[in-house]
This record gives sequence, C-alpha cells and structure tokens, in this order.
Amino acid sequence: MSKTDEAAHRRSSISDAFEGRHAVRAWLVVAMLWVVGGLNFLDRVMITTMRESIKDAIPMTESQFGLLTAVFLAVYGALSPFAGFLADRFNRSRVICISLLAWSSITWLTAHVKTFEQLLATRALMGVSEACYIPAAVALIVDYHRGATRSLATGLHLTGAVVGAGLGGLGGWLAERNDWTYAFKVFGLVGVGYACVLALFLRDRPPDESSGAAAHVERKHVQFGEALAGLLGSGAFILALFFWAMYGVAVWGVIGWMPTFLGEHFHMTQGAAGLSSTGYLSVGALFGLPIGGAWADRWSRSNEQGRVLVPIIGLCVAAPSILLTSTASLLPLALAGLLVFGLARTFTDANMMPILCLVSNPRHRATGYGVLNTFGCIAGAATIYAGGLLRDANVDVNRIFLVASAGLLACAVLLFLVKLRIQAGGPARFPPAQSAGRHASEPPAGAA
Repeated sequence: MSKTDEAAHRRSSISDAFEGRHAVRAWLVVAMLWVVGGLNFLDRVMITTMRESIKDAIPMTESQFGLLTAVFLAVYGALSPFAGFLADRFNRSRVICISLLAWSSITWLTAHVKTFEQLLATRALMGVSEACYIPAAVALIVDYHRGATRSLATGLHLTGAVVGAGLGGLGGWLAERNDWTYAFKVFGLVGVGYACVLALFLRDRPPDESSGAAAHVERKHVQFGEALAGLLGSGAFILALFFWAMYGVAVWGVIGWMPTFLGEHFHMTQGAAGLSSTGYLSVGALFGLPIGGAWADRWSRSNEQGRVLVPIIGLCVAAPSILLTSTASLLPLALAGLLVFGLARTFTDANMMPILCLVSNPRHRATGYGVLNTFGCIAGAATIYAGGLLRDANVDVNRIFLVASAGLLACAVLLFLVKLRIQAGGPARFPPAQSAGRHASEPPAGAA
C-alpha cells in the first residue's frame, strides 16, 4: 500500500470512528429540533384559527385581519437570506436558541396588546425572529448527518413542523374556552422554557479529528456578499431558485384554495372542508417526509444523485394526483388524490437541503436555504393573492389546481436540469482556501 493510500485509509478510519461516536447525538439533535419546529409552526399558525375571538376583542376589518398573516410572511421571506447568513457566520445552535427565545417571548407579548397596530407590530417581529430558525436548523442537521442519514434526518425534522401546523387549531379551541390571549400566554411560556433547556444541551457539531478546527475557523470569516456571490455564481443554484419558486406557486396554490374548492364542489361546511383539506395533506406529509428521506438516503449509497431523483419521481406522482382531486366527481376520490399529493410532494421537502449540499459551498448552506426561502415565500404570497383575483373574476377555483399540476411537472423538469448540471460538473468545486475545509471534514454525498 502506498503512503497516499495509507494516509487516505487512516483518514477514513478516523472519520468512521468519529461518525460512530456522534451517531447517537446526531439523532438527539433531530429530536430536540423536532420540538422546536413544532413550536415554530404552531405559534405562527394559531392566530388564523381564532379570527372571531380576536376581532371581538380588537375591532378590525377583514383586510386588516388578513394583513396580520401577510406582514408576517413578507418580513419572514425578506429576512430569510440574512437569517441564513447568521447561521453560516456564527454558532448555529446559539442562533436556534436565541430565535426560539425571541419568538416565544413575542408570542407571550402578543397576549398583552390592546390595539390593531400593536398586534400588527408583534406579527412583524414574529417574522423577524422565526426567520432565523429554519435555515440554521436544517444546516445543523446536515452538519451532523453526513451521507446515509441526511435526507431521512431532514424529513423527520420537518414532520415536527407538520404536527405543529396541525395543532394550530388548539388556538381557536382554547380561545373559545378562555379568551384569545390564553393560547399566546401558554405557548409563549412553553417556548421560553424549552429555549432554556435547549441552551443546555444543543451544540454545534465539533470538527472531526481529520480536519481539526479548519472548517470552524473558516466560518468566522464568512461575509454576506461573498456568500451571495458564491451562491448566485452557480448555475445549478440558479436553477434551484427557479425550481423552489415554481414549487411555491404550485404548493401554496393547493394549500391556500383547497378548503374553498372542497366546500363549493362537494357542498361541505366551512369546518368540514378545512379539516378535510389540512387533515389529508398533513397525514400524507407525515408519511411522505420519512419515506422520501429514507428512499433518497438508500439510493444515494449507489448514486449520489438519488437525492435529486426521488423528488423528481414524487413531483411526477403529485401532479396527476392533484389533477385527480380537481376533476373528481366523488368526494372519496378527491380526498384520495389529496392524500397522495400530500405524500408525494414532500419528497421534495425532505431532500431540498441535501440537494443544496450538492450544489453549494458548505460554508454558505444556511444562507442558500434562506435565499430559497425568500423565493418560496414571495411566490406563495403572490399565488394566494392571484387566486383571490381569479375568484373575484368568477373563475372556477379548480383552474388554480390545473395550474398547480402543470407547475409541478415544470418543477420536475427544472430539477432534472439541476441533476444534469451536477452530473456534468461532478462534485462542486470551490477555491482552494475554502475547499480544504469541505473535503477534509466531510465525506462525499452518499458516503456512509
């Protein structure tokens, strides 16, 4: 065996031993962040479930109530790239803890507002604080999970968000039995308490012995302009941006208007239509996220582009499924299509950060995810607003789903182009000063 082979074997042995020692902690990180993800979506969603209680306490118009969600989404989307940069530049676990503490405090503070303007201000502040969580969380998870567990870990973490969004209805339930402020007080204090617990146990992944502290030191020198320039200089990342925007158009179109469609076409009450829509989508997502993640991880052992191929397959299944829902004359058939859509489309969610790992510098992953988040939020908000314009023009709501179905197929094409870019370019290459930290500390995608 040559000296080069011996050195490579020694580095591999050290890396394997390091991964073994940190395997349990890697899954504990996912478990801890699962709770945070649930609180993240619960705190942002529950205000929408207590509309009447809030309007009775704080007089406002329908458009003003809608503005409470719109301002959150606008601030959240606009700040996502900078929030991602904070996670690339500083300690990811501390960014997560501070974000949770901040939005939980704001949740508690929301219960004490007296005017619409004060309520609107707390929703804007919520957008600022929550924007810092997702990019830091998914970046920390892929730091810990390298290779054969990366997509599954990402998908399992996102099931926490699904559960949190589903529990958003607790806000309305508690408001009916107490008052609208009660849920904000309770979950605000729960979040503050959990942030203190998280600060004691959540840590960034330490550098492994083969790389020393090189990657950690390099992070301290990351600059926002450098990160954006590096990301936008990648053709594969640009394609991923267009893909994520189109994905936002398709998915938000379905989520935003499915309750209206079910109510009108199948003569369901508002409550039944809403529960059916969110229920079937959530159940599908709870199964789809781990399935899509585990499948991609398994495929990536023989082909690192399996993380791209699984979402493409999911999109090709989701497109006809939502088309079935929009054209079905029988409710069970429509709900079956909705369930399959909810399952198949989340193959993308479970693998988006792992895909980003294939096309971006590891020093800029959280920033990249933040940029994608911005495009997705803008596309989603525009789609929901455009749907309202179509409704005002007396256009049948199922036309929105026809557009969504076509959009999902377009997403599959864009993702296939990303795959071709990766295939043509091989492993992502970066300037020597940066690549040292990447190649020394992280095995290629697909490695165990």
